[in-house]
Amino acid sequence: MTYEEIVARAREILLAKDVSAFDGHLAVQIDITGEGAGAFYVELKDKQLFVEPYEYYDRDCKLVASAENLLKITEDKLDAVLAFTTGKLKVEGDIDKALEFQKIVKAPDKAKAAKTVKTEKSEKAAPKASSKKNASKKK
Repeated sequence: MTYEEIVARAREILLAKDVSAFDGHLAVQIDITGEGAGAFYVELKDKQLFVEPYEYYDRDCKLVASAENLLKITEDKLDAVLAFTTGKLKVEGDIDKALEFQKIVKAPDKAKAAKTVKTEKSEKAAPKASSKKNASKKK
């Protein structure tokens, strides 16, 4: 994969995440090693996520991984903590902020979150079957 393809795929995956529950600011630079090498950043600001193909010098932390491992992490197919402990991911800077990034990766997609809210609202709005009717039929 080229650098542009990697950034586009990571952007697609991450921008689909529902970050409405996240407060505060998070700035993570991601350095891709090996094939498709380059840097991009992920920023959470005002409950919005941004993924841009630039270095971010005022970052909270920097993650360094191969494109393959990075995409597995963003797709939530590889746990970031496991990747870190096995040497597939390096973290520079604030480790707590790196863990916040993992929470974003594990957040539900916007489509799933909207569907869940819609289902919960329809369940609350639907009238419940009366137990009195069932009891009277048994007599």
